[in-house]
This record gives sequence, structure tokens and C-alpha cells, in this order.
Amino acid sequence: MSQAPPRIFDPAAGLARRRRAALLGGDVFLAQEAAEQIAARIGAINRTFEHALDLDSRKAVFPVLEPLARHWLRTGTESGAASLVADNEAMPFAPESFDLVVSVLSLHAVNDLPGVLAQIRRILKPDGLFMAALFGGETLRELRLSFAAAESENAGGASPRVAPFGDVRDLGGLLQRAKFTLPVADVERSIVRYRDLTRLFADLRHLGETNVLAARRKSFLTRGTLAALAREYATRFADAEGRVAATFDIVYLTGWAAHDSQQQPLAPGAAKHRLADALGTVEIKTGEKAQPPRQ
Repeated sequence: MSQAPPRIFDPAAGLARRRRAALLGGDVFLAQEAAEQIAARIGAINRTFEHALDLDSRKAVFPVLEPLARHWLRTGTESGAASLVADNEAMPFAPESFDLVVSVLSLHAVNDLPGVLAQIRRILKPDGLFMAALFGGETLRELRLSFAAAESENAGGASPRVAPFGDVRDLGGLLQRAKFTLPVADVERSIVRYRDLTRLFADLRHLGETNVLAARRKSFLTRGTLAALAREYATRFADAEGRVAATFDIVYLTGWAAHDSQQQPLAPGAAKHRLADALGTVEIKTGEKAQPPRQ
């Protein structure tokens, strides 16, 4: 008998946060950037997709994804689109239903990510494509550390405030475990600077990314804890102008359903040339991507 995955997240709270975020609207630049990156990567693939699934992406990314869907899909969104409310941890789709599955900033908050990836692999047709963006790595590390210090000082000990996020290597390993072929996982880091914590919290509400941990404290923060949080955050993570930094690591996952036509990977050490040489380009190491200050 298989063991049930740990219940880290509260799905009902997550749904409520996303619904509230959809009503708030506003500037959700991180979600839009992730959607644009997904769109660009899919656009670089020279093929169309007859049946595609957008898996629980945020409402804010629809203006980015919908026009491009007309290019990806042979049917076009007006005649071929349908909406369905379902649990993304128990997908109600038959095997080999889709040529393309896309998810933008939702999979980091599921309790059974290995199981979800296995389901996505199952519903893809042979040579079908899966592409996702999700928060990972050191996302909100500053907030996590500041909360721990503030609550230890004022609340008798730290409580779960910031979700655990997967490392890019571990997430890539989950693609392999789910039997995706040609799996790729990479990460882009954005350092966003805010005038104060109020602006950071506003962005998290608009993203639907406030606390949905199952073990979270249900009570409101006290004034003393809030003051200690602001003080700790500013002391450790503010710049010379008083703006506070927040790290966001967005991990991009790509995998294919197996098909005989796909290129087979070389044995370790068998490659004779670098990819950059074959493409006639220069290999450049990427670093952090600084975002304009948030007012």
C-alpha cells in the first residue's frame, strides 16, 4: 500500500487566495514574465498542437497566453477552447488526451508534485510537450528569515510562514522520475526591491501567494511581531536608499512524452562538440536579473 504524500499545503486556502487575486487584478509582473517566457519557449518550437491544456495558470497570464494559443492550436481558441474546474492532483482526463500541457505558477503549491507530474505525463500524447514555470529555490528567503527572527523574539517561536520551494536539480529529477524524455530544468532569479514590506505583501496578495501552509497560524500577526518583522527585514535586507529586497526564483520545466522519433541521449562522455559551437554562438553564464524598484 502506497503512503499518502504529506499535507504541506491547504488546497481550500490556496483556491481562496487565487480567487481573491483574480478579483483584485492589478500589476502581477512576475506571473506575466513567467507566461511570456513560456510563450517564447513554445514559440521557438516549430510545430502546432491540436489539443492543449492550461493547467491552473493564474488569470493574470491569460492576456499573454491566449493570443499565442491561436498560433499554437490549429483550432484556435474561439472554436476549440473549453473551461473545466477540477483538482489538479486528480486530473479527470483520459490517457494521451493532449499534445501540450502548460502551467504557469501553480505547481509549487501542490502536495503531491511527483504524482501530478506522473499524471501530466499520462495525459500527454506520444511526443507531447509539457512546460511549466513554478517558484522554487531561494524564493522569499529574506521574508522567511525575517519572520523566523521576529516571531522568535515576539511570539515564543517561529511558525510556518513561507512555503518550502523545490531546488532546480530536485525538480529536474522529478521530471525523470515521471518518465519524461529530454527533461530540462533551469532557473531565472529576479531580485525585486520594494519601498517597504507593505508593497511586497501587496504583490503577494495579487499573485495569490500569501500563506497557504496547512500548519500555518490562523491568528493575525500582533503589532509587536509586525514591527519586529519590519525592523529585522530592513536591518538585514535593505539597500542604501531603504528599499527592501525580495528574491524570486522561477524554475522552468520542460519534458516530452516518449516517441520513437525523438533523439536519444548520448552516453556520458560521448559528446565531441559543445552545443554553443554547433549553434555558432558564444556560451555565456547567466546571473541574477535585477527588477526595477517597486514603488
